[in-house]
Amino acid sequence: MPARAKSILIWIVVIFLLYAVVTNPEQAADVVRSIWDFVYGAFSGFARFFDDLSS
Repeated sequence: MPARAKSILIWIVVIFLLYAVVTNPEQAADVVRSIWDFVYGAFSGFARFFDDLSS
């Protein structure tokens, strides 16, 4: 991907995220919280798996 197109795409995403937070902050917070819960659950699951594997 050309550098100019990549830069424009990044700016579009940033502007959209700012718009989403400004227009509906509660829903934006819920989305971030859901993503965090997913990431935390995935790492917790991997940790539990390796802990069970080693014992």
